[in-house]
Amino acid sequence: MSLLTHLLACLFGMGSWVSINGLWVELPLVVPQIPEGWYLPSYLSVLIQMANIGPLFVTLMHRFRPGALNEAAVIYVIIGLGTVASFLLGFFWKETVVVAGISHSVPLLILTFFLATVDCTSSVTFLPFMMRLKPQYLTTYYIGEGVSGLLPALVALIQGVGVVHCINSTQSVNHTLNMTFDLQAQYQPANFSVEVFFFFLSAMMLVCLGAFLLLNYHPSVAREQPNSRHATRVKRKAQKSREWVEQKPMMDLHSPANQKLRSSFGTGSYSWMQVFYIFGILTWVNALSNTVLPSVQSYSCLPYGNNAYHLSATLAALSNPLACFIAMFLPIRSLLFMGALTVIGTGVGVYIMIMAVLSPCPLLVNDTSGGVLIVLAWVLLILTLSYVKVIIGVILRDEGHSALVWCGAVVQLGSLLGAVTMFPLVSVYNYFSSGDPCNTKCP
Repeated sequence: MSLLTHLLACLFGMGSWVSINGLWVELPLVVPQIPEGWYLPSYLSVLIQMANIGPLFVTLMHRFRPGALNEAAVIYVIIGLGTVASFLLGFFWKETVVVAGISHSVPLLILTFFLATVDCTSSVTFLPFMMRLKPQYLTTYYIGEGVSGLLPALVALIQGVGVVHCINSTQSVNHTLNMTFDLQAQYQPANFSVEVFFFFLSAMMLVCLGAFLLLNYHPSVAREQPNSRHATRVKRKAQKSREWVEQKPMMDLHSPANQKLRSSFGTGSYSWMQVFYIFGILTWVNALSNTVLPSVQSYSCLPYGNNAYHLSATLAALSNPLACFIAMFLPIRSLLFMGALTVIGTGVGVYIMIMAVLSPCPLLVNDTSGGVLIVLAWVLLILTLSYVKVIIGVILRDEGHSALVWCGAVVQLGSLLGAVTMFPLVSVYNYFSSGDPCNTKCP
């Protein structure tokens, strides 16, 4: 295997969600300077789900017009769009437009919609593109996808996002000598501006574009493409017949050559019951890890202090590429093991959800062990569910190109279902409550 190809696959995967992940971690600095205030995260959730029109279009094209969509061209367009949108955010994120007599951050919302469309569409284009390389590089791609969340989080930590200090605030009562002594939360100024951060995101998208160019045209990468002569003959045959021919693995080491097909899905290695089981788990773990639990992360962590919140966010982001790295050397494809990990991750998720519901006074809130437990819970959650997602990707990669297209579509479906479930609970009914980081007193 080529080290250069591994590096390029990682950098390519890094561009998949770096823009939206970066925007989320920058919210504490963006929100105080725009008219929407803390309603912005709710608007972002709606925009991201509206952006699923991109992957829906690609999936329908693969289903009803197979072979008509130029995959590489689509990837060039979405990476270019993401680069330009991130760059323009650096100039226009604070600009407002008066709509019906009320100021709104229209440029920010429009550019965010374009970024969301780019990142959502990457789920159904980047993964199928990895079919052109050997299976080992798919795990490296997932490592890069994990880095797309880790890198913005680390840069935001260096920037000083969300660092709060409690200062004494003395007030007089009824102009008498009676004084009240309270602590007031004061957010510290950032080490560099929001504009610089958005330009950094744009640079990361440029790096992704460069990696994609080299994956297409670098000679050493071309040598890593499996069965290239066979693929050329298949492509010529497809052009003549106007039918998409599924790319099959050169060799299936997991089943004998004369094994009877168990279904019409992919290579036929799995029965339809197993296929539904795999996609059901994929939907569930993406709903949990992408939308359901991240939407309550602040409620579950902030009662234990800002250090617990920042540690949980950073270490959880680190757990994603770590899980992918483990899967590179220990790719356990057992469906039973996959289900067991999903159950463990779900159990940890239930604990996190209970702590969020109990906010601002969750269990062990006045004990150091409470902060340690919530950080470990977030690390274990992302570690187990990320491993499950990588193994499912590896399994579906062996089932052919369209299996990876459906993999990306189901990833977005899970995220959509999670967002639709949590949005009314968090933003409409205000089911969760957060305490003052300096003045909340719990028994």
